Amino acid sequence: MNIKQTDERYIAHTYQRFDVAIVKGKGSLCWDDSGKEYIDMTSGIGVNAFGYSDPVWAQAVAQQAELLQHTSNLYYTAPCAELAEILCTRTGMEKVFFSNSGAEANECAVKLARKYAADHKGAEYYNIITLNKSFHGRTLTTLAATGQDAFHEKFTPLTEGFLYAEPNDIAGLEKLVSENKVAGILIETVQGEGGVNALTPDFVQAVEHVCHENDIIFMVDEVQTGNGRTGKLYSYMHFGVQPDVVSTAKGLAGGLPMGATLMGGKVADVLSYGDHGSTFGGNPVCAAAAVSVLSRMDDAFLSQVAEKGAYIRSRVEEAGFAVSGLGLMIGIKTEKPVSEVLMKCMENGVLCLSAKEKLRLLPPLNIPTEQLAKAVDVIIEALK
Repeated sequence: MNIKQTDERYIAHTYQRFDVAIVKGKGSLCWDDSGKEYIDMTSGIGVNAFGYSDPVWAQAVAQQAELLQHTSNLYYTAPCAELAEILCTRTGMEKVFFSNSGAEANECAVKLARKYAADHKGAEYYNIITLNKSFHGRTLTTLAATGQDAFHEKFTPLTEGFLYAEPNDIAGLEKLVSENKVAGILIETVQGEGGVNALTPDFVQAVEHVCHENDIIFMVDEVQTGNGRTGKLYSYMHFGVQPDVVSTAKGLAGGLPMGATLMGGKVADVLSYGDHGSTFGGNPVCAAAAVSVLSRMDDAFLSQVAEKGAYIRSRVEEAGFAVSGLGLMIGIKTEKPVSEVLMKCMENGVLCLSAKEKLRLLPPLNIPTEQLAKAVDVIIEALK
């Protein structure tokens, strides 16, 4: 079988793939079909939290698959309940809705905000404020939530009722709220697809204040920033705020598809029987994988994530390049086209990503120090 030719023939051309067919991986390393080894600084776009084929994760998945792979949400299952308890205990939230992706988690967040507003203020309070340069998913509703015109152009009409504020513009946000009937505000504390740009603490805290003052649901999209990626379990924890809703996915189940929408007390009972649902959400195998992932993300582990992020930042800044992001969610401003840097890294055995004009790094959270150092050497050389 020729992997690339078969892919080109039978898979929709929605991805501009690199000329690499990955056939196996272990930890932070992977190999293509020619046997070439790579250090993976992408972790499947922030998904493989513990790298490829992590033995603890694989054992949890295999054991659950042999016991019970799916039941539907008509029945109780232990992994689903255990995961919900872990998420609520570690965040102070009260309820969880499980889905399959970040877009679905954000769809649930929007529904929560709109139903809360309709119940408490009236159905005309349906607007959701997001930020320019944001990215919240590829369904028609989460495309509408995404504050980038390029994602809107081919798929109009999108879901109505979304307004966009400028990142870090407190006055502009307050003006939007005062002039519109708003149900919720949804932000990423670090705009990943928008260029790996972190919001300022003052702005994040202002969003929380505006929401509390106006009885608006405060939502944080932790799809890419969550599950240890920034050196905290969830990135909002860097900013001294407590959201009403947190959406997450990507690294949650360490490589299996799972999304979650966490609900604080204000919205914990907004959804009732039949208001929302998911066939695969809370799937026992995915939930067991997520329990394995989160149970190992203690304070000591998260501290190491922060230290590794600081190491990358210091090395790259010493080489003369600007760095953005938090923890192991890194953006690097390149002086030459980012596509050239990506290809040079790949030629020298390091896989990286891009976000707008920046090189983007999302390595496995447990990447060994020696592999990280080697990858950074390659990246700096490619940047020059």
